[in-house]
Amino acid sequence: MFSNYLKPVSNVTLAHLVLQSNLSLGHNLILHTKESGFPKIEGGEIAIIAIDEDRNALNNIGTGSNLEQVRKEFYQLYPGNWHRKMVDLGTIKKGNDVDDTYFALKEITTYLLKKNVIIVLLGGGNDLVYANYRAYDDLEQIVNLVSVDNKFDLGALDDDLSSETYLHKIIMEKPNNLFSFSNIGYQTFFNSQDEIALIKSLHFDVYRLGEISQNIALTEPVLRDADIVSIDLGAIKYSEAKANNNASPNGLTGVDVCAISRYAGLSDKVSSFGIYEYNSSLDTNHQTAKLMAQLVWYFIEGVNYRTNDYPFESKEKYIKYIVPIADENRDINFYKSPKSNRWWMEVSTNNNSTKNALIPCSYQDYLDACNQDIPNRWLTAFKKLN
Repeated sequence: MFSNYLKPVSNVTLAHLVLQSNLSLGHNLILHTKESGFPKIEGGEIAIIAIDEDRNALNNIGTGSNLEQVRKEFYQLYPGNWHRKMVDLGTIKKGNDVDDTYFALKEITTYLLKKNVIIVLLGGGNDLVYANYRAYDDLEQIVNLVSVDNKFDLGALDDDLSSETYLHKIIMEKPNNLFSFSNIGYQTFFNSQDEIALIKSLHFDVYRLGEISQNIALTEPVLRDADIVSIDLGAIKYSEAKANNNASPNGLTGVDVCAISRYAGLSDKVSSFGIYEYNSSLDTNHQTAKLMAQLVWYFIEGVNYRTNDYPFESKEKYIKYIVPIADENRDINFYKSPKSNRWWMEVSTNNNSTKNALIPCSYQDYLDACNQDIPNRWLTAFKKLN
């Protein structure tokens, strides 16, 4: 039904696959090829889709082309002890107009989400996050978005949609399904003080590069609560991801972003995961394509080790810890999963217990509360809910 939107995996990539071991990933995927046609989607699979679109990618024209190189690098890797079925649906063609590409991405993603398929998107400009977000409109659910980026990509009210303004469109346009936005890895000198102040006034979670570089595990609770995770290659330092015209000397390391990808996969909520701004014309020895392939590998590794914790399990099945906060005259309830040893904390809303929410946290948040220091994530969620 989407044959008009999607190009099959290229014959060049298939010829490369023939040379790989039968145990490699490419031989464990169901592929959309010219010969076999579009694969049947049964539900529950992991679907990989590339997107050839660069028209709204600022200062990075050419991104999204030759994503077959990423496929080649991914196909020759070996899978872990995985049980999930995986399909490669090919590449979304560049439409006559950029809105045509957005429409195709939205329609395909909506269809897959309704079938409980976990989606991996390879782009293409960062503006494609907007089309990915709009795919959730028909699902009638609130959406939590986590962006790994050195910029917020907020833009001004009257700016056209682009890779550096898409967040403003998501926040302002209706239907507004966004509940939470989190940024991982922003660098202050790439964001105006007005933008930083606005993001914080909206009670969004933001984490500077220096903060998370010292402890990448800080990102796990943030990613655990996400529906959409996007990675802009510009968040990775130039020496480790050169195939991006906006790359910077400072940024996340390849090891950091692989850990982030695995955390995203482990999240029981994440249903779409995207990597954007790959420009093959700048890819020396295909090193960035190799890194992208490894990011996809780590995400899929995480998906295969999901434990179906909250919200799939009742909190009554967790170990509950009550921490009195003397100065605030309140208790904070923490919950620990006996299956995964992950932590959550309960956030109340004006003493109305019917609206209490569980939000992911870390063991360190529990220790901070025991020391009478209210965790920042609790305070942010409290302000958002009240």
